[in-house]
Amino acid sequence: MKYTNANKVLPEELIVEIQKYVQGETLYIPKPETEYRKWGTSSGGRRMLDTRNAAIRNAFITGISIQQLAKEYYLSTDTIKKIVYSHKK
Repeated sequence: MKYTNANKVLPEELIVEIQKYVQGETLYIPKPETEYRKWGTSSGGRRMLDTRNAAIRNAFITGISIQQLAKEYYLSTDTIKKIVYSHKK
């Protein structure tokens, strides 16, 4: 998290108003919800997991057992069940 001195970026009237609520403390101001990105969208991790999960679902549909998929993907049987029984396609 980046620290920015409020005196450098906010108008004095706004600082005076904020000081009515908080003084001398670090204040976190979140991004607008429109700026949030889901986990892994920047790094590609989300796409990798979606691809892996699709492969697991397809393998399950073709008859590979949950236990076999757990061994192949190094996941617990409960995790495999969550993947194959979820409604995400």
